[in-house]
Amino acid sequence: MTFTKLLELYNEKKRLYGDDVYRYISKILSEAKELHSEYFLNSSTAAKTLAAGGIPDHEQSWRAFKGKNLEKLVMHIIKDEVEQLGLKIIEGNTLERTNSKNLSKELNIVKRNLLVDYGEFGAHLPDVDLIIYDPVDYRVVSVISSKVTLRERIAQTGYWKIKLSDDEVTRHIKVFFVTPDEDGTLTKRYPTKKGRAIVEIDTDGSYVMSEEEIEESEKVKNFNRFITDLKLLINRA
Repeated sequence: MTFTKLLELYNEKKRLYGDDVYRYISKILSEAKELHSEYFLNSSTAAKTLAAGGIPDHEQSWRAFKGKNLEKLVMHIIKDEVEQLGLKIIEGNTLERTNSKNLSKELNIVKRNLLVDYGEFGAHLPDVDLIIYDPVDYRVVSVISSKVTLRERIAQTGYWKIKLSDDEVTRHIKVFFVTPDEDGTLTKRYPTKKGRAIVEIDTDGSYVMSEEEIEESEKVKNFNRFITDLKLLINRA
């Protein structure tokens, strides 16, 4: 199964739900899982496993597909509006997997503006899915991690916020988390679950793509507020 097929499912739901389509990301992923299963069982990987007497592990294949393509879907949803603000957005692995010598001058500077300094152990990029930056001065405005549930990466996201805040060059960068929150970690403010506590204290906020009603705060909001907050962020810069 390809991202193009996932995008077709998203566009079908967008025709039904309009601007509220973000609330139905979990339904889209659920439908995609059924299609992915058909693709997987007919794949060469599954055939080889069966030939060797094993049982094809669709769940493992699906988890990898879902994680990789959720970030692509988030980027697709916000890309046009981000660019309308005069900013650019790229996938984090564009910088991580590409040798600096092969990057354009623009992306090379963006990469340097995002590095975390570990002293004698070198400088390393934070693990993020999306990077939003200003194409005029190559200043990184914000980074985004996107996962289906918080338990997959929220503590790591909090760690990178702390590391970026330690350096004068990177402390202005906002660190956000975008999620369908399928385990309901962000639904209620109190009693506060561990994942929400990390969002509230150790990140710049999370934007939720869910049908569930969310008890919002300054740090936890529905996904439709993201672009509005991004506008405020660049106006204050």
